[in-house]
Amino acid sequence: MPKPTTKLTWCKARLGEDMNWWIKEISDPVHWDVDGLGIIDPRQFQHIMELVEPLTDYGLQTDIVEEAFYSFGIDEIEEDKTIVLKRIKDSILDSDEQIFALPDVLDEEKGPYADFLDHITKLRIKLLNDLIDFSKNLTIEELEEEIREAQNEDYIEGRSSHFFTEITAILEYVPEGFELDEDEESSGPKSEDEELEKDLADVDADVDTDEKIEADETMKWDEEEEEEDQNYEETTAPPDETVEEDDKK
Repeated sequence: MPKPTTKLTWCKARLGEDMNWWIKEISDPVHWDVDGLGIIDPRQFQHIMELVEPLTDYGLQTDIVEEAFYSFGIDEIEEDKTIVLKRIKDSILDSDEQIFALPDVLDEEKGPYADFLDHITKLRIKLLNDLIDFSKNLTIEELEEEIREAQNEDYIEGRSSHFFTEITAILEYVPEGFELDEDEESSGPKSEDEELEKDLADVDADVDTDEKIEADETMKWDEEEEEEDQNYEETTAPPDETVEEDDKK
C-alpha cells in the first residue's frame, strides 16, 4: 500500500541534549506536528534492525517493518548544524544509503507505525515465552503496562519520548528478575560508515560542552571505539634510531 502523502519531501532535524535527533521543520506542516517529533538516525535504525532479526524465527513480517517508516537521507548540513534531510524512495530495509527513519504516525492508533509496534510486541512475547521458563506465560498486557509506566514518567517530567526509546523498550524487554544471553552481547547502535560518522561528528561538535548531556548507548559505543584507537596508538612505537645507527656501523 503506497504512502498516503506526497507533500512529505524534506525535513530539518536538530541534535537534542539527549543525543537524539528531533524534527524542527517539515515540508508538510498541515499533517505533521513537529512538537516533540523525533526521527531515528542511521546508527539507531541499524541497532533496531539487529534487535528485530531474532524475531524472524517467530513470524516477523518485513512488509510491516518497511511500511512503518519514511526514508530520508542527508542533503546538507546548515551553519547552525541543523541537518536537511531529503525524502528518498529506496527501500528502508535494502537501501545502500544511510537512512534516517521517520515513523508514519499520521494515524497514531491504526496507522503503519502502530501496526509495527503491535507486531514486534507480539513477537517479543513469543520469543520470551520460548526462551525463558516462566511459571506462567508472559502476556502482551504485562509488557505494554511497563512501557506505559515509563512513558508516563517521561510525560510527568516534561520529557518527550523518542521513537528509538519506544521501539528498543519493546525489543529489549525482559521481565525483572530474568535475563537473556543475547541482551548481554548487544552493546548499542554502531555504524561502519566513516563518511556518516564524520558528518554527525561535525554536528556533535557544535553542542555546548558546558551543558550536561546524558549520552545514550550510541554515544557510549563511539567512546569505546575511541578508547581502543588511543590504546593502539600508545602501544605502537617508532623504531629505535640508535639501533639503526649501530647496524650501519
